[in-house]
Amino acid sequence: MSRSPFSRLSLFAAGLTALAITGFAVAPLRAADDAVVIPAPALDAQASDGIQTAVVAGGCFWGVQGVFQHTAGVVNAVSGYAGGSKTTADYQMVSTGTTGHAESVQIKYDPKKISYGKILQIFFSVAHDPTQLNRQGPDSGTQYRSAIFTTSDEQKKVAEAYIAQLNAAKVYKKPIVTKVGPLEGFYAAEAYHQDYLTLHPSQPYIAYNDLPKIENLKKIFAENYVEKPTLVSTAKVTN
Repeated sequence: MSRSPFSRLSLFAAGLTALAITGFAVAPLRAADDAVVIPAPALDAQASDGIQTAVVAGGCFWGVQGVFQHTAGVVNAVSGYAGGSKTTADYQMVSTGTTGHAESVQIKYDPKKISYGKILQIFFSVAHDPTQLNRQGPDSGTQYRSAIFTTSDEQKKVAEAYIAQLNAAKVYKKPIVTKVGPLEGFYAAEAYHQDYLTLHPSQPYIAYNDLPKIENLKKIFAENYVEKPTLVSTAKVTN
């Protein structure tokens, strides 16, 4: 059965209530795993002229979008779907886990201000846990898988080299399960999913799962953090 954002929040709230009733501790309210401080990629993409595109998937797109909306050099970050066909790029269908899509974020960035490698470093460190297979936090299913959808051979080389580098350095307790593959299409999610973290900061799901990611970005990548998010509703670059 597909789940709306409202049912996702309801299930999460019910889980907190159950923990409280059974006497298990529920404080502090931090669901996001502590960010892992990781080295920068040894291999990075060369800076080029013009706005570039990166597409990543790492669980619910609300939090991933929010992280990159607070990242300097990002001119737009759009929640959407990648990995399946245009005909199934619909939230209710994607939520069944049968479409091949992953909840993804398309990141438009200025390579003179932030590199592709730095985007991946933030993605692996604070945006999600790359060792969780077909799930992220409270959400499970292939639509929540960890993936990098590349738009060039250079991106593919950088992503694969970085995963190998991090695995070799054993910066995580478990191997990285992130899949790297070519982007065949990105389809923007419904309007109500865009800028969700900024518009709903007090909702339990956001407060518990996603706001800690923003705090980790601010703490670990202070030089890449911007206080005012770049929202889809105000971004100058929309495609």
